[in-house]
Order: sequence, then C-alpha cells, then structure tokens
Amino acid sequence: MSEKDLPKKAMFIEQYCPIDNEIISFTRQQASDFAKQVADDFNPLHNIEAKRFCVPGDLLFSVIIAKAGLHKEMSFNFSGMVNDNIALTFPNEINNCFDVVDDKDKTYLTVEASGEVTHCPSLINALTKAYVDFSGDTFPDILVKLMAEKNVMINPARPMVMYQCMKISLNRLDITSLSLQLAQTSLTIEAKRGDAWLEFDLISEGEVVGHGKKHMLLSGLREYCQTSIDDMVAQYKDNKQNYCYKN
Repeated sequence: MSEKDLPKKAMFIEQYCPIDNEIISFTRQQASDFAKQVADDFNPLHNIEAKRFCVPGDLLFSVIIAKAGLHKEMSFNFSGMVNDNIALTFPNEINNCFDVVDDKDKTYLTVEASGEVTHCPSLINALTKAYVDFSGDTFPDILVKLMAEKNVMINPARPMVMYQCMKISLNRLDITSLSLQLAQTSLTIEAKRGDAWLEFDLISEGEVVGHGKKHMLLSGLREYCQTSIDDMVAQYKDNKQNYCYKN
C-alpha cells in the first residue's frame, strides 16, 4: 500500500487554518493565535492590534509542508511581509521550486525542494511542532546572548527582527518522531544591520538524522545597553504572562 493510500490523518496545522484550498489567507486572529499558542512567539509584529502586523513565517512554513509534503532537502526564502487577509497561492506539490505569490503575482516566499518526499502526517506534525517550538526560543534566549557578545542591540522602541530564510536537510524520512537541538550560532554586523544564523541538528530517538539553519535580519542596531535589554526582556515576558492569564 502506498503512502497516499493510507487513511488520512489530520495535520497539526489544520487546528489553526484550513489547508485544503490552493489559495489561503490568514486573519489576524489565526496568525496571532499560532504565534502565541504554538510558537510561543510574542513579537509585537504578531499582535492583533499591531499597525505593522505580520503573519509569522513559521505559519507559512507549516502550511507548505502540510500541503506539499516534506522533502529531504528544502529551503524557504522570505522576500516580503505577509499581512492579514492577503490571498496567497500555496503548492500542492513542489517540483524543484515554487513561489508563494498573491493575486498581483508578488512573491512573498520562495521554496526549493529536492530529494525524496513524504506526506506522513506523524513526521510532518513532529517537525512542525519541534521547529516552531525551537524558533519560539530565539528571543530572548538566543538573540540576547548573541547581541551581548557583539556589544549591539536592536531598538527597544521598535524591535525589528525579520525571518530571512531557513534550510533543512534530512538523511532519511522513515521516522515519526523528531526533536531539534541547537548546534551553533553566529551574528555578523554591518553598520546598523546584523545577520544572525542559528544552526540546529534534527534528532530522532537519539540519532542525528539531519541538520538545518535559520537566518534572521536584525535592523536598527545600536550600542548594547544592559538596562535597555533588561527592560525589553521584562516587557516581552510581561506580554506573555498577560496573554496566558487572559487565555
């Protein structure tokens, strides 16, 4: 029996948005719920009331692998911020490359894929949860340490950390459990911009079965100030606590 002949199991991401249609848009509520409830991401860009609202990149990633399957080699390159209610065309399959575009043919995300592909819900759900959980730890846990080492910080009044790209490489697809472990980090500075790279291992039942890396752009950098960082982290944690209290 082929994989496609097996009884269908719901994808985890379907709790947050329907994925059956080729064209999908996200409400502020859907995107914000995903950011806070799944990714543990309290970036103010994902707040419902934000003037410069942005759909989390991890939500787009999750929809793509749920719809088009997980390939051994995949890369996701973001080229534009997705606002709420922008109708995007998502792939049902990826032959080498696919551009996620709106109705005006503007590209927001380019996906490249190669190697074997699986539509196994257990593996895709495991990767979605593991990667999004890992991604949610980026701030303050990882980025604050990197900024301190380079004596720079983002603007506390307007913190701008943008998801640029992510790559994953799997040695095998015959697995159903998966976790991520941080392997290496780096931050390079040029003027008021910084490029942060987070490299990670993909682990299944104690075995390293693949690798990946995430690239983020930090803008509006200035000299590091511990007091400002402490205030920013405290505000971030307060936002999280207030949300958890209300929900």
